[in-house]
Amino acid sequence: MFRLENSIAIVTGSDSGIGRAIAVEFARAGADIAVTFHTDPAGGEETARQVREAGRRVLLKQLDVMDEAAVETLFQAVEAELGVPDILVNNAGTGGDAEVAGMTTETWDRVIRTDLYGPFFCCRAFIRRRRRAAAGGGKIINVTSVHEAIPTPGGAAYGAAKGGLLTFTRSLALELAPERINVNALAPGLIRTPMTEERTRDPEAMKKELPRIPWNRPGEPGEVARLALYLASPDADYVTGQSFTIDGGLEMNWGQGA
Repeated sequence: MFRLENSIAIVTGSDSGIGRAIAVEFARAGADIAVTFHTDPAGGEETARQVREAGRRVLLKQLDVMDEAAVETLFQAVEAELGVPDILVNNAGTGGDAEVAGMTTETWDRVIRTDLYGPFFCCRAFIRRRRRAAAGGGKIINVTSVHEAIPTPGGAAYGAAKGGLLTFTRSLALELAPERINVNALAPGLIRTPMTEERTRDPEAMKKELPRIPWNRPGEPGEVARLALYLASPDADYVTGQSFTIDGGLEMNWGQGA
């Protein structure tokens, strides 16, 4: 089993779904956790409860990753209450389905600022603190999506943000390699979370979508979390600048029958 003994991890958007699963998995592996939520304090409290149940320290904070000042405040609190973070998981994200011709500037800005600016703000704060502490090493995991590569009509803003986050991940991995800070991406497909609950519980929607997935089922948050645990652990020290797709074969199957 991969271990994170005495590490400090920040997991954004960890009030539910993939973020909660990662936070709890990391805690069970020995890490103290900074849990953040945007609009669901009850969800954040539940994640914090599970982290404490695993025997680890937890800091729970509200965070809007679009807000540069709020990100800085979070990192100040983490350093003051838990210590200099060793691991950063940029999981907070949002969607915004709309065709380009009908999309408002506000929708475009909200998706890009949440899904791309947010990780940028958090990565910058993380790196600065690692450097100031002369800590050496560290792990950054950016949660993208299969839509970092697969285009979707009506999903241009989301695809642009996730595709941009992939290239950002790769560029940052090169920048930080001399400091031995690993930077990787996780690209989930259809995962059973509160965001996808309506689709995954709808038999008609699943009848349409599951044939596209060779594994013929949605993924579970815990499956993504266990991959994240590997990437956060010392066992992945030689892994950087990569994107790990976890989608039951969906991306591989895209375009079959052409």
